[in-house]
Amino acid sequence: MKKKKVKIGLAPTRRNVFSVEDSLKYKDLIEKKLKSWDIDFVNLDSLNKEGLLFDRMEAEKAARIFIDAEVDAVFAPHVNFGTEDAVAKLARDVGKPFLLWGPRDEAPLEDGSRLRDTQCGLFATSKILSRFGVPFSYIVNSRVDSPVFERGFKNFAAAARAANSFHKARIGQVSTRPGDFYTVIVNEGELLERWGIETVPITLVDIEKSVLDMVKSDKRVNDEAASLKKRVTFKEVDEEMIKRIAALKIMLLDWAEKENLTAISFQCWSALQLALGLVPCFVNSELTALGIPVACETDIHGALTSILLQNASQEESPTFFCDLTIRNPENENSELLWHCGPFPHELVKDKSKAFVGKHFILPSGAPGTGNWEVKGGDVTVARLDGINGDYSLFIGHAKGCAGPFTLGTYLWIEVPDWPLWEEKLIYGPYVHHVVASHGRAAYALYEATRFIPGLKPDPAQPAEDEIKAYLRGSDL
Repeated sequence: MKKKKVKIGLAPTRRNVFSVEDSLKYKDLIEKKLKSWDIDFVNLDSLNKEGLLFDRMEAEKAARIFIDAEVDAVFAPHVNFGTEDAVAKLARDVGKPFLLWGPRDEAPLEDGSRLRDTQCGLFATSKILSRFGVPFSYIVNSRVDSPVFERGFKNFAAAARAANSFHKARIGQVSTRPGDFYTVIVNEGELLERWGIETVPITLVDIEKSVLDMVKSDKRVNDEAASLKKRVTFKEVDEEMIKRIAALKIMLLDWAEKENLTAISFQCWSALQLALGLVPCFVNSELTALGIPVACETDIHGALTSILLQNASQEESPTFFCDLTIRNPENENSELLWHCGPFPHELVKDKSKAFVGKHFILPSGAPGTGNWEVKGGDVTVARLDGINGDYSLFIGHAKGCAGPFTLGTYLWIEVPDWPLWEEKLIYGPYVHHVVASHGRAAYALYEATRFIPGLKPDPAQPAEDEIKAYLRGSDL
């Protein structure tokens, strides 16, 4: 899985009464820094001879440059005081996540004059952005080479990618929710009206017919089945079922490409077992590893959480869709992240013990479940949910830890204060489904909510004040 690279619209801004030469010096320093981080950006060199935004009459033209270049976000470093109204108009017209920052000023010159007064301009611009109704992220006034600037910029890029992936997402919905799962009821109309999110339905009859036809006539199925058998151990799964598993994977990938799907929510039991004699858990894991996350039990909010977390993480690692299952009997602050088998195989801790087999809970005992523990380390856990039009995003950091063996795919995690997490999850609008990924993405998820109107961040640990302190660089 390779994450989309974020294209930044770079709009350095100055004000006429301060040094043009120093503004150009800092424009050059900032561009060199972004290039050193391999950031894809579009500047304003075609706007005027300086490549700087300072004429309010050029704001519309500058916006058009960024819109035509299809930028994903806008960054307006104040290379001196800046021109606040031009910046705000640009940000409003482009309508993408916006970052405000300026390099820290040096001491006044010997004659008492000052070259930039950058910080002063940042205060001015922040007010006008608010006047214009433009949501924005801010990096504390700091030097170009400071770790605060690097941390803040890279976190913003991840947050922008997450927010952009969420807006106008297309969720493939395989059948209705299971009858027993009131927990995954969603307001489809509200998702469309508020965030432009569409659900794209398909019936299990369509799935069944396509898969069975492909097993008979699509040569890709045999090739995929052979590839799977080279990578994965199958236990008590016959050749016909391996072919059906391969066909289901190909069919879903074809559907996702045709419909431009961002993620899929799947009614994984029990009608599918009657139709095809299998469970899709392992297939779900394969698609998730390819960057099309699949949520179990037709959990559309779970699919949306997967999209956010997949794109907020700065690591090239897939998400995994989990049940919050049981507390560790030997660790008060440890919890089991588990599901029947959809955690991506590439995350497996010990390949020698991993296998695809039969479901050990469902009465059908149908084949298709992954069975492996995934690797530990730093993990981010998240869940988007809502009731009565109020939506929030649970966020927390955990670490993988030791715990008892179980079937299915799983990871035991440890947090500083599990009772705090449990209380927040119980009283919030949440369910037993969460999404996890390796790495520490709480900071980017928190920032992403700035650009998703109507979605409130709800961090557990780190708490909100800890997230803000991290983004300010208080630990540096």
